[in-house]
This record gives sequence, structure tokens and C-alpha cells, in this order.
Amino acid sequence: MSHLKVSTEGAVARVMLDRPEVRNAFNDALIAELAETFGRLGADPALRVVVLGGEGKAFCAGADLAWMREMAGYSWEQNRADAGKLADMLWAVYSCPLPVVGRIQGDCYAGGVGLAAVCDIVVAAEGVTFCLSEARLGLLPATIAPYVIRALGEQAARRYFVTAERFDAASARAMGFVHEVVAAGEIDAAVDAIVAAIVANGPMATRACKQLVRDVAGRAIDADLRADTARRIADIRASAEGREGIQSFLDKRPPAWLSAAK
Repeated sequence: MSHLKVSTEGAVARVMLDRPEVRNAFNDALIAELAETFGRLGADPALRVVVLGGEGKAFCAGADLAWMREMAGYSWEQNRADAGKLADMLWAVYSCPLPVVGRIQGDCYAGGVGLAAVCDIVVAAEGVTFCLSEARLGLLPATIAPYVIRALGEQAARRYFVTAERFDAASARAMGFVHEVVAAGEIDAAVDAIVAAIVANGPMATRACKQLVRDVAGRAIDADLRADTARRIADIRASAEGREGIQSFLDKRPPAWLSAAK
């Protein structure tokens, strides 16, 4: 039985966690489906963007209670293998070449915060609560930490990792974790506006822009980086898409990729 709803319309894919009865909590099946789905969508050249959301009242509540009961009896080796699957899934979403827009319509706890953190753009509804609750259970948010610290910021992570306090969507936006906070009834319109902006851009350029941020962030601005960025712009200027984009601008006409996205 699938734990996801996956649909595509034109250049847009939508992936919805579909376990509302358990607040879209993770189990091994959902983790495996997410990893497989994002690997498959990322390899589809017809797609431009993926929207990731959840059905029901919560975006994702972290680990499923039944799954946690099962893990309580695991050996160290079994725990290591299980955590590795979660790490692989988060990497599959984070490294997806398509921009991923997170639609956070409901509460987002523990591993759910990690799933939000691997999205490129995050839109949250007013009233959404975030919580890195692992320390309350004597655990730590280790697998999600590389992504959450980057998205939330080191100083904020110092607080919320060790306190397990809840914080609201407005606070998440102030810390840079969330890009937009909107009324609950307006979240789809806000997500759709971002999706439309992405689809209007050159498809290969969009993928290259996402990769550029990941490759450049945190690097020293040395000769190697300057040479690398010069090579990248030369490559894309000389590409068919780059030439079409410049020529369509000069001709004052829509670029060819707009009709291809419909």
C-alpha cells in the first residue's frame, strides 16, 4: 500500500505524504517510497519543480509510534541500518536536481523538520508549529542535523536542539527556515505562485542554479571558485537554452521553454 500521493501535471510534480491517520509520521515503508519517488522524479527531463506536502492536519509528526515500538528492540547494528535508510531518503530529496517546494500546512515535528529542511523553498501556514522534540525522548536529531543546521542556522539550532521547545511559523521565518508564512486558506495559492515563477525560467538553468548554491555556499572565494563560476556561465551561455533565452529577450518574444512546459 502506498503512503504517498504522487501526481504530475505538465512540468509540475506533487508528492503528498498520505498517512493522515498517524499525522504523516515516518515508517520504513514511507521512507523507502520517498527515496524512490524523488530519485525517479529527478531523472524525468520533462519536470521543472516538485511540491512536497502532507494530507490532513499535520505535515509530518516525525517517527510513527508503532515503528518506534519495533525499533525499541533493535540491536546497534539494526539501529545503524535503519538510520542509514532515513539518511539516504533525506539525501534523495536534498540532492534532487529539481527545485523542491515544501508546503507545510500543519505541524512539523522531529524528522518532519528534517524533511522541511531539505526543501529548497518552504511555505508555511499561520498556526503551524515546529519542534525538534528528540531530546525529550532521550534521543538527538542526528540524521537530520546537517540539513536543519544549514536551514535553521547554527545559533538557533543550539537552542532548539537542546530545549526541544516548540516554535511557530513566524519565528521559523524570522530565523530563515521558512520563506513565506500565509493564512491557511492561502497556502496553495502561495505555493502555486512560486511554482509558476520557477516554471517560467529556463529548465536547465533552474537545475544549474540549484546546484550552484549547493556548490558555492561556504566556499572560500579563491582562484578555483572564480574559475569554476566563470566556466559555468560560459557553459550555459553557449548552450542551446542559453542562446534561446538571450535571443528571445532580444526579440521581445516568449522563450521556447514556456510552451514546452504546458
